[in-house]
Amino acid sequence: MAATQKVAPTYPVDPQDRARADHYGLLGHLFYAPPDAGLLRALAASGDLDAEAPAARLIDAWNALRRAAGATTAEAVRAEYDETFIGVGKPAVMLYASYYLSGFLNEKPLAELRDHLAGLGLARHGAAEEPEDHFSGLADVMRQLILDEARPAAERDAAQEQFFSRYIAPCYGRLCDAVEGVAGAAFYRSLASFARAFLDVEKTFFSIGQLS
Repeated sequence: MAATQKVAPTYPVDPQDRARADHYGLLGHLFYAPPDAGLLRALAASGDLDAEAPAARLIDAWNALRRAAGATTAEAVRAEYDETFIGVGKPAVMLYASYYLSGFLNEKPLAELRDHLAGLGLARHGAAEEPEDHFSGLADVMRQLILDEARPAAERDAAQEQFFSRYIAPCYGRLCDAVEGVAGAAFYRSLASFARAFLDVEKTFFSIGQLS
């Protein structure tokens, strides 16, 4: 008689949370590297945001981002990205959480983040060129925590709230302020406005425990 293999339980992710994960994925992608022409076209042609009335500012920010994607080119966005996040010497805008948490790069917050990720069973991908506290990496961690079907919904929510409160909430407002202050970064100013509106909604939901 063949032995039966025990299958680990899975806990499905509801559509609203999958939409949240998609938003984090988009933020992670666009802050990690400038979009190519195909992604810009897809973003410009994307549909309306399915959101409730209290998220009107998020809807407006999403529509502005779509318009910005349709009004630019991949070459122009690459130039924006280089000027805003790379530059010569110190970038106009830092994308690293440790900078906003401590005022310096590669400080104690980065070591703490690595320990936190290890506790979650996560680590930086070998091909990644940025440290774990890069904003794109933080967004991707949130995406993975949302989509982790190995955890019950309550555990998923708790892991997200803890990570968001420690590493994203203290940083994103100042990061978005800095991006919105770069005069020549039309596309990335729109992205920062969308990031702020989305993360403000996240912060509110976490604070009142209404993720699920």
